[in-house]
Amino acid sequence: MDIIRLEHVKKSFGENQILQDISLSVKQGEFLTVIGRSGCGKTTMLKLMNGLYIPESGDVYIEEKNLKEVDLIALRRRMGYVIQNKGLFPHMTVEKNITYVPVISGRKNQTENHALVLKLLNMVGLEAELAKRYPSELSGGQQQRVGIARALAAEPHILLMDEPFGALDEITKQTLQDELIRLHRELKITVIFITHSIREAMKLGDRVLVMDQGRVLQIDTPEQVKANPANEFVKELIKEA
Repeated sequence: MDIIRLEHVKKSFGENQILQDISLSVKQGEFLTVIGRSGCGKTTMLKLMNGLYIPESGDVYIEEKNLKEVDLIALRRRMGYVIQNKGLFPHMTVEKNITYVPVISGRKNQTENHALVLKLLNMVGLEAELAKRYPSELSGGQQQRVGIARALAAEPHILLMDEPFGALDEITKQTLQDELIRLHRELKITVIFITHSIREAMKLGDRVLVMDQGRVLQIDTPEQVKANPANEFVKELIKEA
């Protein structure tokens, strides 16, 4: 089943056209990595998928429902979203950060929420004692793990990730990549992962989507992208892999 589908989507800001006739589909449980130069439309496409942006033409479907016809706030609460700067609330403890979406969605039982926090911390490889700390008391890698735990708290079917490891050192980045692969296999959720690193895209993705100037240049398995690059842009890109 296609859990995400974009059909002839266009998106502009003023006179600047960001996405030009984008069509693609993502299968349930797939890990799709997205790579391209800055300004090629990667983040815009991600924000269209959770209704933060609305296309001026074309349609976006999530779980077979057109986003023009759904409650977008409810939709976002069912999706996980992880960004590069973690997006944690600095005035909240780790526990409150993780349970933020469940609580505002009506899950008020403190005992159940605490059990959820402990489960998620363990899932992302963090000690239970960190639940009472504040983001400023954590390392960058720990903060990013909390960001992933918070994104998983609503038990989403889809996890959107916008360069989540871009600001981390190489050792921490590789560790978190391995953790994310493990989580994906364990939870079988759909992941859309934006990156500037072709190595990261090739390592993580079941398929790799290469974008440039608001268009899809190629979407295929890492092996096929490497063996049969669609054009010179893709050929140059994979030299770095």
